[in-house]
Amino acid sequence: MFFADQLINGLSLGALYALIAVGYTVVYGIVQLINFAHGEIFMIGGFASVGTWFILGKSANVLAWWMLPIMLLGGVIVAVATAVVMERVAYRPLRGAPRLAPLITAIGISIFLQELVRLFYDAIPGFPTAKSAVTLPEIQFFTGPAIVIREGLSVQRSAIFTLVALSICWVFLWYFINRTKIGRGMLATSQDQDTARLMGIDVDRIIVVAFAVGAALAAVAGLAHGLRYGNVDFRMGFIAGLKAFTAAVLGGIGNINGAVVGGLVLGVIEAMAGAYIPGQFGGSAWKDVWAFVILILVLVFRPQGLLGARVVDRA
Repeated sequence: MFFADQLINGLSLGALYALIAVGYTVVYGIVQLINFAHGEIFMIGGFASVGTWFILGKSANVLAWWMLPIMLLGGVIVAVATAVVMERVAYRPLRGAPRLAPLITAIGISIFLQELVRLFYDAIPGFPTAKSAVTLPEIQFFTGPAIVIREGLSVQRSAIFTLVALSICWVFLWYFINRTKIGRGMLATSQDQDTARLMGIDVDRIIVVAFAVGAALAAVAGLAHGLRYGNVDFRMGFIAGLKAFTAAVLGGIGNINGAVVGGLVLGVIEAMAGAYIPGQFGGSAWKDVWAFVILILVLVFRPQGLLGARVVDRA
């Protein structure tokens, strides 16, 4: 039963990484950009979800379950708006520049958004901050004691939300990319921007949509993180973003299915390493170490990832 507990915990953690990793993959597949500020979009989605509760339901000690989709909608709106502005102001002017320029810009935006959120929320009167962390309210069903399936086997309520959210987002994204006009435009743009433009596709619009889709998924992950840990923190996007990037590389950067598989595998590896590696190299304190050891091993022995990449590396 202990193994099953750790497996469920690892899958829920992996689902969280997968939601963020898919955002990395969607953007990379279109513009070949590793957007290191994506972790901060995830963080902003979490804070905006809590901000929605603060505006609409802060007087309640325990929120009704139907407040969860409203909080999620608020987080998605703010995260998408931030990502669209970021693309228009910071990335679009550098689209023809050497790849190092947008990469450095992404790191600068990441630090800028961290400090902006920290200063902004600390300045709101009555907002429930504790220096760096904001505590989420209790939500019916989704927070509280774990659900006991049988003796020795339980499921955290937040894990149900995370796994269901990943499943829904995965199906939606598959349908959106493969069955809609905009999605097919994204596929064409990912293969060759110049040819796609000649065929009448608005490439700028497609790139904005890619950033918006990735931001929406990151916002879902931000709320899932809050439910899992009980709070959101302005620094939470950094490590989570790096692990999501690790998941994307593990699955095959540029491959959406690979990002999902890579996230789930990474989550399970973290959970199992923390539970089963004995001695001073085991335990939860070492879970970040093992996550990045996996990244190094993948880059050395299988740089294309578990499922490879669908996109063509453009010079």
